[in-house]
Amino acid sequence: MRKKPIAALIYDFDGTLSPGNMQEFGFIQAIGKSPSEFWKASDAIAHGQDASGILSYMKQMFDEAKNAGIKLRREDFMRFGQDIELFEGVKEWFSQVNEYGKSKGVVIEHYINSSGLMEMIEGTPIAKEFKKIFACSFLYNEDGEAEWPGVAVDYTGKTQFLFKINKGILSIQDNKLVNASQMEEKKRVPFSHMLYFGDGETDVPCMKLVKMFGGHSIAVYDPDIPRKKVNARKLLRQDRVNFMTPADYRKDSQTYELVCSIIDKIAVDYHLLQLSKFDGR
Repeated sequence: MRKKPIAALIYDFDGTLSPGNMQEFGFIQAIGKSPSEFWKASDAIAHGQDASGILSYMKQMFDEAKNAGIKLRREDFMRFGQDIELFEGVKEWFSQVNEYGKSKGVVIEHYINSSGLMEMIEGTPIAKEFKKIFACSFLYNEDGEAEWPGVAVDYTGKTQFLFKINKGILSIQDNKLVNASQMEEKKRVPFSHMLYFGDGETDVPCMKLVKMFGGHSIAVYDPDIPRKKVNARKLLRQDRVNFMTPADYRKDSQTYELVCSIIDKIAVDYHLLQLSKFDGR
């Protein structure tokens, strides 16, 4: 039996840790387009051909970069990622939560589960905080240039990564171990020890799944955009999440207080579980 419980904090990225779509913090400007122009063209591909919105935006990025004479290598994506704006307190969040978990005897792990681009997230100053970044990515040719989508993560596709975290599987391409039968007590991170942070429709299946299996789903919203709060309240009212909170990650925030309380619960529940196995001998 593991001596300490593991709590997995799983985050969407765009709208959850960052106030906008990651493509809007440098890439779209580099190709000479406005965000509205880029997304309108991407949506036209998806709607016009009844295609995946995720694959459509990846194609749009590829085509626009080619037209602008911009090479898309992994290091180029990472360079764009350096300019992604983050919500208040995000950079300090991870060390503070880790320290609080340690004080309660709970091991904290952080994961990304995003329909954005892994390569751009890897360029952010917080990339090192994550045990694994599950997100879209490209395949690269022998010259190191993007040539084809490698991973496309849509709203239902995100759910597979919850089961991988549950079983301690970090490989994106694995489809054997994740589907293999495993006793509950052998699973590395129980769903009840998961905290899922999301802001929108692509997060709904994950939010619902984590909540249904006893975990904690949290709808975060940008306090500067009224409709975001309306959407979060709707998710709470529809019983798709356990909590809603502003996307403020500072130590004196409601988000920090909420997460610390959930960590307290995980610690107490784990202790009670151990006591229930004591037979007096």
